Amino acid sequence: MKFVIVGFGRVGMRTARTLKSEGHEVVLVEVDPDKIDRAKAEGFEVIEGDGSNEDDLTDAGLGDADAVAALTGDLNTNFSACMVGKHHGCRTVLRIDEDYREEIYEKYAEDVDEIVYPERLGAAGAKTALLGGNFNVLADITERLSAATVKIPAGAPVVGERVVALELPGDARIYAHGRANEPMTIPLPQTEIEAGDSVAIIAHPDSLAGVREQLRGEAAAA
Repeated sequence: MKFVIVGFGRVGMRTARTLKSEGHEVVLVEVDPDKIDRAKAEGFEVIEGDGSNEDDLTDAGLGDADAVAALTGDLNTNFSACMVGKHHGCRTVLRIDEDYREEIYEKYAEDVDEIVYPERLGAAGAKTALLGGNFNVLADITERLSAATVKIPAGAPVVGERVVALELPGDARIYAHGRANEPMTIPLPQTEIEAGDSVAIIAHPDSLAGVREQLRGEAAAA
């Protein structure tokens, strides 16, 4: 698969390295000369440009990319890059950071496929470490697997099914479930999926698209 990553900072760098190690094609868009030199030294293809500029994103090959991840520290740049990616038919991943607030999430969630907020994940890791847990275990797992959240639309074939009874492709697993506008929790055995629910899944990267299609019913609609 081909991915365009906007930003080669802390988050973009780790994401790009992981994707590259799994054999995916990665093209970076970065404006900072030092980060550009660092990325090129690691063998990445880099477009020197502004992630909010459609011409620069087009130069990165957005037209034939599977997804774009806008991972800079600037929310406006990230959102602009995602909107260009959406126009080109790409899956879009938007980073928000320490300014995370529920209203910000709600403002952008409907326009992109996924929102990530790594600072919040970092806080979870710190808390786990303080409580005596080993957060590196999760890091080791997610180095080989991918985690994603899928929102269930009305009419999806899984509506009415029990969460714990679903059989997903590639040994994927649902590890959390939540009603619309409610926190996600581990589902009880009797919990049934309703339209508007969200489920959190862990799957191998190669089977992730098939899992989304089954949950949302996209393959049947195609």
